[in-house]
Parts: sequence; C-alpha cells; structure tokens
Amino acid sequence: MSIKSLIINPGSTSTKIAVFEDETMLFDKTLRHSNEEIAQFDSIIAQKDFRKDIILNFLKEQNFDINSINVCVGRGGLVKPISGGTYVVNDALEADLKKGVQGQHASNLGGILAREIGDSLGVPAYIVDPVVVDELDPIARISGCEELPRTAISHPLNQKAMGRRYAKEVGKKYEDLDLIIVHMGGGVSCGAHHNGRIIDVFNALDGDGAFSPERAGAVPVGPLVRMCFSGKYTQAEVMKKLVGEGGLNSYLHCNNMQECEKMMNDGDKKAELVVNAFIYQIAKNIGSMATVLKGHVDQIILTGGISYESYITDGLKERVGFIAPVTIYKGEDELLALAQGALRVMNGEEAAKIYE
Repeated sequence: MSIKSLIINPGSTSTKIAVFEDETMLFDKTLRHSNEEIAQFDSIIAQKDFRKDIILNFLKEQNFDINSINVCVGRGGLVKPISGGTYVVNDALEADLKKGVQGQHASNLGGILAREIGDSLGVPAYIVDPVVVDELDPIARISGCEELPRTAISHPLNQKAMGRRYAKEVGKKYEDLDLIIVHMGGGVSCGAHHNGRIIDVFNALDGDGAFSPERAGAVPVGPLVRMCFSGKYTQAEVMKKLVGEGGLNSYLHCNNMQECEKMMNDGDKKAELVVNAFIYQIAKNIGSMATVLKGHVDQIILTGGISYESYITDGLKERVGFIAPVTIYKGEDELLALAQGALRVMNGEEAAKIYE
C-alpha cells in the first residue's frame, strides 16, 4: 500500500508544504506570509493557528482529500541535541519545540503543526534530522577551552539524505560508508560521516569552519574579543557581523554567489580573491575531515544551492580530488528528505525514535 505524507516546512516568512505518495511529489506550495501578517503575533508559537488555517485552506482549494493522509511530517526545530533519525512528535518534543530550548525559530512550528493536524486525522506525526542533530565523537567536542565545548548545528537533513542517495546509487548502505559531505547554501557545513553518524562537523551557525554568503565562520579569536570589548558595538551588532553580515556580505556586500562570480568575471579583483577564498576555506575543511576519517574516504559529496556553480565545484575538485572522488548533487530537496524519513519508519525499514 502506498503512503501519503503531508510535509510542513515553516520559514520566517513562508510555510512550504507538499504532499507525497511514497517518494513521488503530488504537489507542493510555498505559502507566503507578509511582514504585516507576521507582525501581528508577539511570538513564533503564537503563529500556529494562523499557519495551520492557511495550510488547511490551501489543501481544500486543491480539492485534496486530507483524510487520505497517512502521516504528517514537520521540519524539526531547535530542541535539545539529539542523534539523527525520525522522531515521534510526543508530549516532550512538542513542549521543547514550544519552549525553544536552543532558541526560537519558525522551524519549531513544523513538528507542532504536524502533530496537531496528525492528531485531528488520527495519523502519526514526525520530525526528521533537525539542525540540532549532534552525533559528535567525544574527542570532537574538545575545543581547547573547557567552558566552550564544540557543538553541532549544521544541515543534517540534507547531508544525510545525500549520503543515503549516494549509497543507494552505488549499491551500498549509508551506514557502511565513510563520506565527507559539504552543504553549501546560505550557511556552509562540512561533515565526516562514519557508520551512519556525523561524527564531526563544522558548526554552520556559531563560528566554526568556512565562511558562507552571510556567515563569518571561524574568525581570529583575539581580535574578536577585542572588538566585543571595544565599546563600539553592542552584542547584537557583533552577532550580526558574524551571522547575517558576515562572509561574502562582509567583503562584497552581496550574499548571492552568482552575482559575486559575475563581479569576478567583470574584472573585480577583490571579488576574485574572496570567491577563491571561499573555495580555499571549504577545501581546508574537507582536508580536516579526511583526517577525522583517518584518510579512509569513500566519497566527497558537494550539495546545496551553491553546488550549481561549476566554478566553485571545479575549484573544489582541483583542491581535494586527491583525497577521494567527488560527487555533486546540485541543490537540496528537504521536502523529499522529510518524506523519506517518514517512509523509512512507515515501511518498517527503521524504528521511530522517542524524544525524552
């Protein structure tokens, strides 16, 4: 019997939804929310009923029989650090999504909406591989300052989906491969995958690894401390320099890699230097992860929106091709990855995990 899934992926000013029958998308829609609509709510959680009504009204407009849904899947939010997998949205998980134990973000609504709609239909609700998946080996947590352990916030949903995709294409199990997977989008994360776990990864949000279009990545610590205590900036202003105004934005006032490449091709030498530095830093990250895997790397996988840019992927191949072959999966398909996570549970390929 085929499985129909309703997928819910909330963003700050939009809610992406899709309906899948097994792995085939029947339809999808990005439901946009104006700043005025969002501004009427004093918190993200307060938006729940507003977004739920929009989702249900859209499905009704499509003349879609919502009672044919077998499972609801939401984008996981900022809950406690957990291992990867598909999690039942139970009371504990829902409570931590509402609380935002690692911060308030629109993605927290994904599991909440999935459960509320799922309960009304009498079907299960899940989240899959949220950004807080933390499978670091104990040795990877050591930073050099005991009060500042390394943690993982990255792109596990897309990284693990691409790892499974590659494994399927070569006739192996994801759990049997050693992979280095790099997600390149608004944020960049580079992870070492061993036995189905991301045993080390550069934190994509909180000052680790290569810079991205909008994030500074790892910066010199001493100068950063002096900047923080210079009296020139508030904490919020420093954080904005690191996340939002960092990376390509800091140097080129542009957060679009295509436009930065155009600047470079038009003769802008600074743009050429910064774009090449982007390649250089990611290559260094890949080299670091190769040492984590002790040189045994079955494949390097490049994915995310920037993987469409051949100048970037060719540059990375040139620098890291000696480590292992390189596969490119352009873009990301988070909606499909969420559906696949639920399917693995519904079809009995893996057990759903319980959040505690």
